[in-house]
Amino acid sequence: MQIVTLGSEILRQKAEKIKAINEETANIAKQMLEILKRDKGVGLAGPQIGYMKRIFVSHVEGDTERVFINPSILETSQKTVKVEEGCLSIPGIYANVIRSEAIKVQAWNEKGRPYTLEATGILARVIQHEYDHLEGILFLDYLPEQRRDKLIAKYEKKNHKNEKK
Repeated sequence: MQIVTLGSEILRQKAEKIKAINEETANIAKQMLEILKRDKGVGLAGPQIGYMKRIFVSHVEGDTERVFINPSILETSQKTVKVEEGCLSIPGIYANVIRSEAIKVQAWNEKGRPYTLEATGILARVIQHEYDHLEGILFLDYLPEQRRDKLIAKYEKKNHKNEKK
């Protein structure tokens, strides 16, 4: 499985609900966690590997590996924080993004068990970022148009150089 990068229409599509959580789903989650480890990320959503289903995984330092299937964000705090974000689908590009400091999410794990999680800090940020991927939203979409266009141009220039090598 390869990571889909900026420019692919897949990243702009909304992912479909997983109808049955089974062995195939558990295998996808396992592979996603392996990719996350391999590429030194903290979160990875189905659409980022071309799997258009509502699943994402996270592994934040100091936390356990987590699988979120058919997640719903139930609550977000009014308090927000601005923190630099990056994305495995947009390598080398970083920008400050404002997100809720705390959230409450409901999802199912790879064994089909439902759970509710209250998260703060980096885990809350990762969940919001990956949830956005399921909706076809990228972290660049939160930036002012001029800043976003500048970063996309930087990414495309860097990417073009790499293609020539």
